[in-house]
Amino acid sequence: MSKPIPPLGQPPLTPAVFHILLALADGPRHGYAIMQAVEETAGTEMRMGPGTIYGSLQRMEEAGLVRELNPGRHDRRRVFALQPFGRRALDGEAQRLARLAALLRSKHLITDEG
Repeated sequence: MSKPIPPLGQPPLTPAVFHILLALADGPRHGYAIMQAVEETAGTEMRMGPGTIYGSLQRMEEAGLVRELNPGRHDRRRVFALQPFGRRALDGEAQRLARLAALLRSKHLITDEG
């Protein structure tokens, strides 16, 4: 059984949830397009197959982060959209990551030059 998605202010989002939310930040997408977007942003270290994507999307929908558009239609492609709670979760995670990056820079562990 998978762990539930934590509410805001709790532990960080999982990498899979973060990258799926990031993929939906520009607008609704179907599952295969989400898989492609995740691979683009996360690279080969985060390859997700259909089972992982749709399982994550189902849990994310139950948590109120995303919703399926036109559920029950008989189209082959299931399209998902970011919900306001999902946008807030993504924004919160982005702020958390920005604070971590600033801390790493202050300790000279990373630089802006790459």
